[in-house]
Amino acid sequence: MFEVLVYVYENYWRGDACPELPQLERKLSAIGFDADEIRAALLWLDGLNLAAQSTLCLDAPAVPDHDSTLSVSQSPGSMRVYSVAEQNHLGADCLGFVSFLESAGVLPPPMREVVLDRAMAVPDEQVALDDLKIIILMVYWSFGEEPDALVLDVLYDDSTERLAH
Repeated sequence: MFEVLVYVYENYWRGDACPELPQLERKLSAIGFDADEIRAALLWLDGLNLAAQSTLCLDAPAVPDHDSTLSVSQSPGSMRVYSVAEQNHLGADCLGFVSFLESAGVLPPPMREVVLDRAMAVPDEQVALDDLKIIILMVYWSFGEEPDALVLDVLYDDSTERLAH
């Protein structure tokens, strides 16, 4: 599924440039992606579109795919507490990364909630950090925002190629 999402991100820089899901399905199939991967990615993208649209409409809260509720607004002094299901599904690395992006001021609470919603919609037992980074890129994409260069650098960072000094 994540290979399909990366392809969509790289080929349709803005979410509004992406074709409708049936046409996108045909294009992805013609390129040679596996039918099951395409279906999983399109289902995930449909949920992303719903969550992003609901979040952008401040009057209507987003409908999550998991058992928690999405909070669109958050007061400055509030703190996000993660459910046990979120802790188990995301793990310490992913939650730490989300916290890092929040503290850096590049992941506002509404986007964080969409990231968490879409991460919880991933069927794997636990989400890998590299997969979470793709999810974050897709959330930026769905909001029609391009992350700044430093955020992109962090999201594209491949620590396996890094040399220890």
